[in-house]
Amino acid sequence: MELDQIAAMALPSLPDWETAHRITEVVTGEWARSGLTCVITEGTQSRDKIKRLLRQAPPGTPALTVVTTAPFAVAFSRAQADRTRGVSREHDFLHAVYERWAKELTQIDWDVLLDTSFLTIDESVETILEAIDGARREHHRCH
Repeated sequence: MELDQIAAMALPSLPDWETAHRITEVVTGEWARSGLTCVITEGTQSRDKIKRLLRQAPPGTPALTVVTTAPFAVAFSRAQADRTRGVSREHDFLHAVYERWAKELTQIDWDVLLDTSFLTIDESVETILEAIDGARREHHRCH
């Protein structure tokens, strides 16, 4: 489940990003209650939004919060190389996002932190899969 995909469904008339976040939370909750063995939601970037999202899962559902980050210089270089990016290619916009993110990151109770400036995609995926397996083992051990 990707926040940007939810938002894109309503463009150009999306009222605001808060609406996209609320819809993502509800859809994630529905997927979590559908009997799937794993639901991954991408794009939630604040402690409060993560808490709202996790409240959508049925009680007792094991959940992991995975945070990805990279230094601003790396992110800006990547944004410049990606012609599909919009306003996030602008230095001042992205810099402001990263200033907010640095503060928010200290508030998030994450389970896995991935610095994508030095981890490859394969290494990041492997780390996440190991964390999911560990959460599942712990959940089964407790139940």
